[in-house]
Amino acid sequence: MTDDFAFTIKTLRFDEDYTPADSTRLTTNFANLARGESRQENLRGALRMIESRFNALATWDNAEGDRYGVELDIVSVDLAIGADGPAFPAIEMLKTTILDRRTGARHDGIVGNNFSSYVRDYDFSVRIPEHNKGRAGFSVPEDFGDLHGQLFRSFLASDAYAAEFRKLPVICLSVSHNKVYRRTANRHPVLGAEYLPNETSLTEQYFGKMGMKVRYFLPEGSAAPLAFYHVGDLLNDYTNLELIGTIATMETFQRIYRPEIYNANAAAGETFAPSLENPDYSLTRIVYDREERSRLAIEQGQFARDHLIEPHRAGLAEWSARQAA
Repeated sequence: MTDDFAFTIKTLRFDEDYTPADSTRLTTNFANLARGESRQENLRGALRMIESRFNALATWDNAEGDRYGVELDIVSVDLAIGADGPAFPAIEMLKTTILDRRTGARHDGIVGNNFSSYVRDYDFSVRIPEHNKGRAGFSVPEDFGDLHGQLFRSFLASDAYAAEFRKLPVICLSVSHNKVYRRTANRHPVLGAEYLPNETSLTEQYFGKMGMKVRYFLPEGSAAPLAFYHVGDLLNDYTNLELIGTIATMETFQRIYRPEIYNANAAAGETFAPSLENPDYSLTRIVYDREERSRLAIEQGQFARDHLIEPHRAGLAEWSARQAA
């Protein structure tokens, strides 16, 4: 199967006129906002929040706070298995482009925002529940995340990725609501104060199989730290503007999706225990359907099982083992 194993990249502008494609994971944050009666108001509000947050962090030579614009493109990655088989929607994420209105220059941002994957949905929403059905305690399969990790590593090493992107991705996620984070003395001029968790998480282990490490930072003016998953040197491989683009984008989506943590009325202190039960937070004016997100994650996991995992189980297992070796 590996002779006919290839990635294809497509891009679509994410703006106020965006409509989700049929193959888009509908649990993806940007797709969730683009449905319903408030879709265009949602999109305008989210994009406005991203640009405002970007300018609030890029303060140098920006006295009016309006120097920069942020453009977002949806990057969809299809996986082709077999010469005649249909392409499977493997990965979807956002890429930022920064417009300097003063000079007219356009700067590439970082790809990886809002990373999503049907295979990850399968692992977390289908495979784990099936594995733990009837068990007394929680556990994960021994090879949990192996296939997804090898698919992601293969994508980063592909000609398709090299032709489209100059730098490796940074995937920014929320902190875990069942961990405790403590502030360290380390501080970055853009990322802010670094935090360390009291223990590792299943998400950290899962992304570790993708070849990614994680560091937690609280940017200036943020309510809670963000988790930055990266492959190389997070603090030195990217420019300030690139990092600000990632922060502005993902903090905006987290403020909409998890306001109890990221739109809290009190910022994280020296010790921080995020909670989805926190009553002291403000709502944005953007409509987000969290119940639908949870339901669709199961449906999308089942889609991955039926259209990728089961039809190609033996070949994928053989390929993944060979990649690991």
